[in-house]
Amino acid sequence: DAVVELSPGFTAVTGETGAGKTMVVTSLGLLLGGRADPALVRIGAGKAVVEGRITVPSDATAAVRAEEAGAELDDGALLISRTVSAEGRSRAHLGGRSVPVGVLAELADELVAVHGQTDQQGLLKLSRQRQALDRYAGDAVAVPLAKYQEAYKRLRAVSAELDEITTRARERAQEADLLRFGLDEIAAVEPRAGEDTELAEEAERLGHAEALAAAAAAAHAALAGNPEDPEGVDAGTLVAGAQRALDAVRSHDPALAALADRIGEIGILLRDAAGDLAGYADDLDADPLRLAAVEERRAALTGLTRKYGEDIASVLAWAEESAARLTELDGDDERIGELTAERDALRAELGGLAQALTDARTEAAERFAAAVTAELASLAMPHARVSFDIRQTEDPEGVEVGGRAVAYGPAGADEVELLLAPHPGAPPRPIAKGASGGELSRVMLAVEVVFAGTDPVPTYLFDEVDAGVGGKAAVEIGRRLARLAKTAQVVVVTHLPQVAAFADRQLLVEKTNDGSVTPS
Repeated sequence: DAVVELSPGFTAVTGETGAGKTMVVTSLGLLLGGRADPALVRIGAGKAVVEGRITVPSDATAAVRAEEAGAELDDGALLISRTVSAEGRSRAHLGGRSVPVGVLAELADELVAVHGQTDQQGLLKLSRQRQALDRYAGDAVAVPLAKYQEAYKRLRAVSAELDEITTRARERAQEADLLRFGLDEIAAVEPRAGEDTELAEEAERLGHAEALAAAAAAAHAALAGNPEDPEGVDAGTLVAGAQRALDAVRSHDPALAALADRIGEIGILLRDAAGDLAGYADDLDADPLRLAAVEERRAALTGLTRKYGEDIASVLAWAEESAARLTELDGDDERIGELTAERDALRAELGGLAQALTDARTEAAERFAAAVTAELASLAMPHARVSFDIRQTEDPEGVEVGGRAVAYGPAGADEVELLLAPHPGAPPRPIAKGASGGELSRVMLAVEVVFAGTDPVPTYLFDEVDAGVGGKAAVEIGRRLARLAKTAQVVVVTHLPQVAAFADRQLLVEKTNDGSVTPS
């Protein structure tokens, strides 16, 4: 358990090999969204916890992003904590709010630049060297690169669609034939929306016409009487009699008069219902030919619903969608022409943007190389020269840059390689091959010092970038770091007294052993 307060300026972290200096780097790495490794948790402990307090200006990008994540600044400082359990689970908190680890990684780029021996290995990769140059160049590369990437993304999409249309031409032709057959079949039947429901009701009515007619006649006779049975009693006659009986005495009691009026209304309703029943019986069509025609039409509609939808509404919806898809498929030739023209235009646009990127990188590379070379002179490499090789690979399928067809990718057409000539007469060679371990460390430090002028990161952490260096070069490295500490907070894990001597504050890491636990 340790609390470390890093001072402004230059802090040196020293100690014997294996004392635990790397814990400072590991802890910061966890706070900045690094990968959580359960091996970091001491044997027997349930979890490891790292907490950090970082001062952040309220208008800084990091502060804005933190507030978007729900964090609160504590008197101008951002409190960050990371917990790693022995099982490997990891939790992150930012300004009192639980956040995804990815949010910490986003803030890391704004807050701390970590440079260690693993980073040196990373800078040996060509892609990292190109990224370093682009970062140094700033907007001169960033603006055309954003336009290039947008055009590149669109070209990928257009090319993919063009490939799909041409390679799947046979499948698309078969699909078009199937759609055309289905649409022709539906057009031959000419279904109407809701027709299947209407026909089902009509078929039900026609199939039971005789029973319906008999029931209507019986009901009519009960209400209005049967002409063939003049002596029969019907509801209309009985109600009329009841009304006459009440009308004779209604003047003597208003309550009875109201009942007489209600019976009068019943009589009117009975006469209306009897009239409707007579009309229903007259209109009822018991035509077997019509029933046959209805069933034939229903069979035709069922043939469509069996193939194209649950009901006629679904069939019509399928037809509408299929007609649109068929128009799309039939327009393949026209679409191929449009896509080909767009692809060619995009390739021409990419060529122009790739040329702009090459020009911007070439200009920035001269300034970057001159600045790094000047730094190397102060790091006991007075005759060393750094340069960049910016080249393209010819590819007949590529884009045209400088009158040649060259290969291209998401970051342009350039391959960028950092070269070093360590002394006069030595040819420039890639730094991975042309520099010894000590020289490589100094080149990397020179690169970082040059970056510091263009990269406004408030804190730098250097983890043993002075490995393999000694003597006067070590003194110059210390002087360089001290100069960097004038404008930023610098934390250096080092073995060299020449470097540590320049620090504003010394932190010593010691290891002890009580026989059971080894604390640092």
